[in-house]
Amino acid sequence: MPWKGEPDPYKIWLSEIILQQTRVEQGWDYYQRFITVFPTIQKLAKAPETKVFKMWEGLGYYSRCKNLIHTAKFISKNYAGKFPNQYEQLLALKGIGNYTAAAIASFAFNLPYAVIDGNVYRVLSRYFGISTAIDEPAGKQYFATLANELLDKQKPGIYNQAIMDLGAVICKPRNPDCADCPLNRHCVAFLQQTVHQLPVKAKRLERKQRWLYYFIIKHRGKIWVRKRGLGDIWENLYEFVLVETEKEYTPPAVWKLSAVKKIFGQLDPAKAAFSQKIRQQLTHQQIHGQFIEVHTNTPMTIKGYEQVSLKTIDKLPFPRLISGYLAENRI
Repeated sequence: MPWKGEPDPYKIWLSEIILQQTRVEQGWDYYQRFITVFPTIQKLAKAPETKVFKMWEGLGYYSRCKNLIHTAKFISKNYAGKFPNQYEQLLALKGIGNYTAAAIASFAFNLPYAVIDGNVYRVLSRYFGISTAIDEPAGKQYFATLANELLDKQKPGIYNQAIMDLGAVICKPRNPDCADCPLNRHCVAFLQQTVHQLPVKAKRLERKQRWLYYFIIKHRGKIWVRKRGLGDIWENLYEFVLVETEKEYTPPAVWKLSAVKKIFGQLDPAKAAFSQKIRQQLTHQQIHGQFIEVHTNTPMTIKGYEQVSLKTIDKLPFPRLISGYLAENRI
């Protein structure tokens, strides 16, 4: 991977933020594009936010991108474009938690701080046979203490990378390669055949169900869009005219919704084309989406939305649900 052995704290930070909740296979191309377009943190700090969000499009968890922009501007202004070289200063930066601060501190500055991510939790819980839940405060503190006790203080960067790689390549969540693991002679979970029971999580994830009906309304070569606000998913990204419901509706029933009638009035529903239903799974939410393309010759005013040209659409950052639809459908 291009970021391994990288001493530049900017590139380490960028790769770590991209790889949060993102598979390496997906994050690789994004990382390469970012360091090509924004080779320094000053370049990133000066870039238009819409451009940065557009480059992030498809990675999801857009609060990461928002924090990326904020921290780039903060470092450019307050640290003359150079990353601070102390753990506490790194931890104080927006969007940087214990894991990312430890990664930058150990990889860039050789400071003795242990990284603790999903891979490390998995290796330690299995090797020592620890059944303490990793998603509870007591468990997090226990594993943090253990990880720092085990850390090679002379070579923290090499040690951190090694244990992370072990978890990513050998000690995988499913189908771990225990037979080829260099630690299997002393691994408690392997010896006691409890590998698939560890690590333990106490909380069961329950996902909220949401139904989003997006109306792609075209009028004289323009389409209505808006920028999503704060306090919900997909902050600062754009979307088409949205009607959200608490349950699923058939196409005829959609046109009877009061929110839809408020938008369209007496517009003939026969002029609308419904897409297939699309699902997207987020960490805590299950999104059910459907797109309705509407052509109208009647001038409309839709509160909170603006009309943009089709050329502008290509430059705006959209959530993956919408960008995926646009990639497969010509509007």
